[in-house]
Amino acid sequence: MIRINLLPFRAARKKENIRRQVSIFLLSLVLVVIVASWFNYLLSDKIKSLDNQIKETKAQVEKYNKINKEIADIKKKLDILKRKIEVIKSLDLTRKAPVELLDDMSRLLIEKRMWLTGLEEKSGNVKVVGIALDNPTIAEYMTRIEASLKYVDIKLLTINQDTSVKGLQLKRFDIRFRKAPLKDQPK
Repeated sequence: MIRINLLPFRAARKKENIRRQVSIFLLSLVLVVIVASWFNYLLSDKIKSLDNQIKETKAQVEKYNKINKEIADIKKKLDILKRKIEVIKSLDLTRKAPVELLDDMSRLLIEKRMWLTGLEEKSGNVKVVGIALDNPTIAEYMTRIEASLKYVDIKLLTINQDTSVKGLQLKRFDIRFRKAPLKDQPK
């Protein structure tokens, strides 16, 4: 009978298995390193692109912040100009107010029957002092003032007999009223 010594074959087979396992381990390790390097490259590229986007966005934000600041400055200047225009308009309206008041009072007078001796206006309150021939003339004058719709709260404060002119018994009167708000005045 022939005897075959299988021991060296088993040892060679065992060495071959160990070498195969080591090579599979090393190939697996190399493959893991390659895959990890590839993911690292992808992630670092993504990080770089996101960093660039952040820089661009910050630059745009700075640019728009400057623009917003300029817009805010312009709005402040516009508000100041609007306030100045309103002041000018109110000054223009109040500049004409005394002339208009005097014109209104002279148009409302009953000619040759009454005369004004005083006209005073303070913050919308008007005081008219005058002389009339009789009481119905004063009443007619008050009715005219009320009908003009530019004045409200017409009140007759006093009527006194005035004998300063010889032979005539004149009536001295004192009327007070307020200017109507601008929206109620006819144009």
